[in-house]
Amino acid sequence: MISRQSIDAVINASAIDEVVGDYIALKKRGANLLGRCPFHDEKTPSFTVSPSKGIYKCFGCGKAGNSVSFLMEHDSLSFADAIRKLASKYNIVLEEDNAVNSEAYNEQQRKREALLIALEFAKKYFVEQLYTEEGKRVGDSYFRERGFTKQTIDDFDLGYSPQAWDSLVKAATSQQFNLDHFVEAGLIKQREDGGYFDLFRHRVIFPIHDLTGKVIAFGGRQLVKDEKSPKYLNSPETEVYHKSHVLYGIFQSKKTIKQVNNCYLVEGYTDV
Repeated sequence: MISRQSIDAVINASAIDEVVGDYIALKKRGANLLGRCPFHDEKTPSFTVSPSKGIYKCFGCGKAGNSVSFLMEHDSLSFADAIRKLASKYNIVLEEDNAVNSEAYNEQQRKREALLIALEFAKKYFVEQLYTEEGKRVGDSYFRERGFTKQTIDDFDLGYSPQAWDSLVKAATSQQFNLDHFVEAGLIKQREDGGYFDLFRHRVIFPIHDLTGKVIAFGGRQLVKDEKSPKYLNSPETEVYHKSHVLYGIFQSKKTIKQVNNCYLVEGYTDV
């Protein structure tokens, strides 16, 4: 059971315009914001958000509530899961009343945090490798040939994984990371003899971000044709990455999508 204090902290921190604004385009209308209701089909906007009151109300279908009830309705979440999602968005550490449940939940949170730390380290490492001699010659040149600008490369945290079998393994080991987290994140794999090797070897790297900008997975494109490995290698599903819940590029594009009220869906990383 999540403690009452934690629930109150989440509700108080959750700005209704920010939460709803992650899902629909809102336009200023006096003291409130107006948009098209996500709960029923309508041509004329009737979905009103009041930042001062912390509530939303649709005058078309009657749906109303706060940030928590919006996520429960929109994402089909339980109350507890909606609180946890908002806590993650606003970086709030939740406390639980029941000691047994608390320990289980805290263990799950520690596992998630360890994965996110490993993924963030890998992202920074891949970005740094893009600007090494090998990275410039192989990875950066590929991006440039495909028409990528420096701004796009920076905005999407694009990177490069070296050709060596264990470059990320060595980098993580040098920083005294627990390699089990990198194995679970699908970044490295353990050999039968106990050693480790990189999975995203000799590839350009496309980090996958969640709505809040955290790196939760990677896609890697093969640079040298090899029939034994796929052209694109993608992270497996993990504690923090569920493929059906994530759209590549949505973090970078959500603000503009809301501003222009238009979005094109395309197939691949490079297409985005």
